[in-house]
Amino acid sequence: MTINDKEPLEMYVPSPSRYEGMKYRRCGKSGLDLPAISLGLWHNFGHSDDFKIGRQILRTAFDLGITHFDLANNYGPPYGAAEENFGRILKKDFLPYRDELLISSKAGWDMWPGPYGNFGSKKYLVSSLDQSLKRMGLDYVDIFYHHRPDPDTPLEETMGALDLIVRQGKALYVGISQYNAEDTAKASKILKELGTPCLIHQPRYNMMDRWAEKDLLAELGDSGIGAIAFSPLEQGVLTNKYLNGFPEDSRAIKDGRYLKSSNITPEVLGQVKKLNTLAEERGQSLAQMAIAWLLKSPVITSVLVGVSKASQLQDNVNSLSNLSFSKEELMKIEAILND
Repeated sequence: MTINDKEPLEMYVPSPSRYEGMKYRRCGKSGLDLPAISLGLWHNFGHSDDFKIGRQILRTAFDLGITHFDLANNYGPPYGAAEENFGRILKKDFLPYRDELLISSKAGWDMWPGPYGNFGSKKYLVSSLDQSLKRMGLDYVDIFYHHRPDPDTPLEETMGALDLIVRQGKALYVGISQYNAEDTAKASKILKELGTPCLIHQPRYNMMDRWAEKDLLAELGDSGIGAIAFSPLEQGVLTNKYLNGFPEDSRAIKDGRYLKSSNITPEVLGQVKKLNTLAEERGQSLAQMAIAWLLKSPVITSVLVGVSKASQLQDNVNSLSNLSFSKEELMKIEAILND
């Protein structure tokens, strides 16, 4: 992020009506509510991004009632940059409101060289969270996730580390991400026996990526675990961004790591155009309909969005004004996606 944090920006006073337009949903069988829309800092908060824009995004999010900010140790670039920049913004704008915020972080992907900077060992998870807390200037995070399964570390060790972290006071709740249903059930059982229940699962899930429907969502419902869906817009595909070509500032052009232009085939564009027409008939943008489609499920506690400009947040939040779907609309969506 272009470090220009000395640039004047008026003192932040949150909107007094910030909770009026947001819906909050209970996270599984816990006492915790999450906003239906949460903000992810996966993109646009690295050292190559504009600090002032990132700061305005976070301010706008909180003004709209988005109380949950989601990070991970390796968000950047470079690794750790998003947490560093969030820490600067937190210190400038949000410290008086810390108790109104849910701040999460994760560890599980490669972070530093050597045998202790990746996957799911107790050594890695505890060390990584210690680093994350220092970068953000926090005493604790509200939620700490294991970011992905580790096939070579006993699940008992990984879940034991999450339990230890809660007992040390470094996290209030713990969760997992990208686990399949079988491993979710095993992890949940271990955590329950340790006395630190699994609060939440973070799967990739959207209209075009529906692996979670096979058996994961049912497992989460049965186990009383909340779910927060990431990549709800399929990295921008489920918007009107690509209906008329590839904008120069789009992710498919600027950053091909997560969305390649070659993946946006004529068949995919055909589906997107039909979905866009249906969204217009509902009085929504395609992005709004895609978010609403996820939130129709009672298992989905929150939808995790990422934005490059503050104005996109209002569009996302406006999806909450129409979360219901008729049977006919759902059938049309299925027909389009299976065409």
